[in-house]
Amino acid sequence: MTPVLEVRFKGNRREYFSWPSQDSSPPRIDTPVIVEVERGQDFGVVSALGDIAEKKCQRCGACGQADSPAPRAIVRQATPEDRKVASDLRINEEDVRRTVRDRVRQHNLPMKVSDAEWQWDKRKLTIYFTAEQRVDFRALVRDLAGLFRTRIELRQIGARDEAKRLDGIGRCGRQLCISAWLPEGPPVSLSLAKAQGLSLNPVQISGPCGRLLCCLHYEHEFYVQQRKRFPKEGKTVKTAEGNERVISVDIFRERVTLRSEDGTTRVVALEQLRV
Repeated sequence: MTPVLEVRFKGNRREYFSWPSQDSSPPRIDTPVIVEVERGQDFGVVSALGDIAEKKCQRCGACGQADSPAPRAIVRQATPEDRKVASDLRINEEDVRRTVRDRVRQHNLPMKVSDAEWQWDKRKLTIYFTAEQRVDFRALVRDLAGLFRTRIELRQIGARDEAKRLDGIGRCGRQLCISAWLPEGPPVSLSLAKAQGLSLNPVQISGPCGRLLCCLHYEHEFYVQQRKRFPKEGKTVKTAEGNERVISVDIFRERVTLRSEDGTTRVVALEQLRV
């Protein structure tokens, strides 16, 4: 069976490729490689292999469809010269981004250019941008194609995708989940924050991208399961002190705040409350 490898490109973009050689073992993780892409070759770094890469590829499902081709092949491991070309392109992309921003202003288009990415063989230049609405950028594409003498692709992305490409540090002090490990940013609503007992102030529950925190979604199931162990807030329970009303619960410290009929408030451990 031909091994499948996950290759990471600039902006945390990941794609899957096969290792066609039966005479040599696949490259290790973090090995720079040259891969086959549409209309040329590109430079990336191996980020997963073996069973992990297989499972990720199956979950992606892009090549499992009837009209989709099999994963493209890894051409070879990158040489020092290949790495230098890729490094020079990364430096040049900053100048490209500034140039594209100037042309966007000249065309008076309502869009924000967030990143630029050269294909390793310079046969394609991808410009990533965000916009509040659809943008007619046909004139801009013609302008850029004449300027850079290559194929131009303008790709509109959302705020979460922009955060994934640019990366950063979240309010928790760690790398953004959408860049580190989360495969995609699912929709997040205020109802999730309400169910977790968090403040509904958007400033306190929003990430650097300006959208609600991704962790509100993937942590929601944990809160749902844990709250089943506690009495509902507002419910009256019978304890050794008499009838008391549940004011709040702390699922991490496993404590319940109770208020008696005379207004006295006390904090009780969950195990003590059960007894």
